[in-house]
Amino acid sequence: MDVGDKTEGKTMKVYLVLRFQSLGNVAMTVPILSAASKLQPDDVFVVVAKKRLHAMFYGMENVRFHEVDFGDGSIKGLLQVYRELKQYHIDHVIDLQNVLRTFILRLLFRLDGIKSTTIKYGRIRKWVIAKLGIGTSKPLPTEFARYAKTLRRAGIETDDRFTALPVNQAAADKVAQRFGTKEGKWIGLAPFAKSKTNMLPYSTIKGLLAQMDSEGDKRIFLFGAGKVECELLRQWANNYEHVQSVAGELPLEEELELMRRLDVIICMDSANQHLASLVGLRAVSIWCGTHPKMGFYGWKQRDTDRIEIKDLACRPCSVHGSNHCRYRNFACQQINVNQIKEVYE
Repeated sequence: MDVGDKTEGKTMKVYLVLRFQSLGNVAMTVPILSAASKLQPDDVFVVVAKKRLHAMFYGMENVRFHEVDFGDGSIKGLLQVYRELKQYHIDHVIDLQNVLRTFILRLLFRLDGIKSTTIKYGRIRKWVIAKLGIGTSKPLPTEFARYAKTLRRAGIETDDRFTALPVNQAAADKVAQRFGTKEGKWIGLAPFAKSKTNMLPYSTIKGLLAQMDSEGDKRIFLFGAGKVECELLRQWANNYEHVQSVAGELPLEEELELMRRLDVIICMDSANQHLASLVGLRAVSIWCGTHPKMGFYGWKQRDTDRIEIKDLACRPCSVHGSNHCRYRNFACQQINVNQIKEVYE
C-alpha cells in the first residue's frame, strides 16, 4: 500500500499518530493501534516516534513508522519534521501525547486544512490524586482506554483483540543462536526505573538475584538501559553463575524475541512490563511510590502479579515517579525477597 499515492484507493485514509516518547508510553499504543489497523485494513496509520522503536510495530501491514529526530529542539527542527510528514498526504492527525511539540505540529497541519484529535490525559486529576492519595478517587481510566477513546473520537475502530506481536523470525533466529537451547526456567529481571520511588533498594535486588541463582534450575537475564545501569548490571551478573546481563547489548527486536522465550519477567513500574505485554510474557511488576490504579498497568497482565504495599496512605506520591520521598523514609520500598518469590513462582 503506497501512502504517497491515493489514486488507487480513493476511500483510503491516512492517519498521522503522534506519540514521540517515552518507551513505555509508545509501547502502550501498540495494542490499540494493532487492533485499529486490523479493523481498518484499507487505511494507513503513520506512527511518529523516536528512533529504535519501530520494532514494536512489527508485522502491522498498514502501519508505517516514521523515525523522528528533533535535533536541537528548535522550531526549525519541528518545521523539518512537518515537511517530512507532508509526504504521506495526511487526512487526520491523532495526537496521543498532547505536549508543545505535538501542538505545534497539529497547528501546522491545521493551516493546511487537516483536522486533528487530541488525547485528554486528565493531568489535573492525576496531580490531585498524587497530592491527596488514591483513596480520594476511583481508579483512573487506563492509558489504553485513553488511547482507544481518542481513536474512536477520530472515527477509528479499535478493540482489545491484541495478544502479542507476530514472531520476528530473523530476530528470533539471532536470539536462538546467541543464547542456545532453553533448559529449565528462564527469568527476566529489570530492576531499574527512571525514578527512585519506582525502584527497590539495591540490597533487595541483589538478595533476589542470590536466591534465584542458588536454586540452579533457573537462568536469569538482566534487562536495563543507560550507560550507568548497563555497567552496574554487568558487574552484578559477574558475581553469579546463572545470571547474564543483556542490558544495552541487543537491538529492540532481539530484546523482544528474548523476552518471548522467558517464563516470566520481574520488573518495576517501568517500560519493561509494557514490552513484556507486547510478546505475551507474564510480568510480575513491583509498585513502590506509584500506583497501578493511576492507569499504567500492563496490557492483559494478571492482577495477582502486582506486588505493592497496599495500605500505605502516601501512595502514590507522584504520577510517574519521583526521586524524593516526602517523609524521607521510602516506606513504599519495604518489600522483601520472599514476597517477590511467592508471586513469581
